[in-house]
Amino acid sequence: MSSNPGEARELAARYQERGDPLGWFEPLYASAERGEGVVPWAHRVPNSLLVGWAEATGASGEGRTALVPGCGLGDDAEYLAGLGFTVTAFDIAPTAVAAARRRFPGGSVRYATADLLDPPAAWRGAFDLVAEAYTLQVLRGPLREHAVASLAGLVAPGGTLLVVARAREEHDPPGHMPWPLTRAEVGSFEAHALTAVRVDLVPGAPGGDPPVRYWRAEFRAA
Repeated sequence: MSSNPGEARELAARYQERGDPLGWFEPLYASAERGEGVVPWAHRVPNSLLVGWAEATGASGEGRTALVPGCGLGDDAEYLAGLGFTVTAFDIAPTAVAAARRRFPGGSVRYATADLLDPPAAWRGAFDLVAEAYTLQVLRGPLREHAVASLAGLVAPGGTLLVVARAREEHDPPGHMPWPLTRAEVGSFEAHALTAVRVDLVPGAPGGDPPVRYWRAEFRAA
């Protein structure tokens, strides 16, 4: 099984050329399910920046709802459920959703197949916490802007949006997929009735060339 993230980039590029920029997620997960490839971001552990945020803030889910967009194999969703949240998690790839259900049989997380760019109307303004990790960075241009607006619209009044994504400076080249976000792009949530609580620039694992950095941004809905 190859661990080359370039395979995901090539698949994404092929679907982009076809005019279907979101169509590559299902074949990527299906390939991994067959043992023919890997999903580069599926580490089968909760995202460390989500865990660090929860530990630093003492996040408790008792009596609160959470949504995990682009849930992949379910690790972040199950982590939040372990904190007491009533969790809904979704992915655009049916194979990912099926794999998450198999990995965590009998769990409390409600998994669904859905599209962040067109989520169910019942989800609007419904969640006390929306925990987004690595979804925005695989979108560009108008799709990213649409996703920002959609994510903001899912947060309940007084609720929290957590965003984790690769980071770059304004003057840096956009690079390859996953495309890092600038500080201005992270801050664009404030145009959608959200207020930044804190925006941290966090270094990634050493040794990258160029070194990988991440945004961990917390927003509060009005």
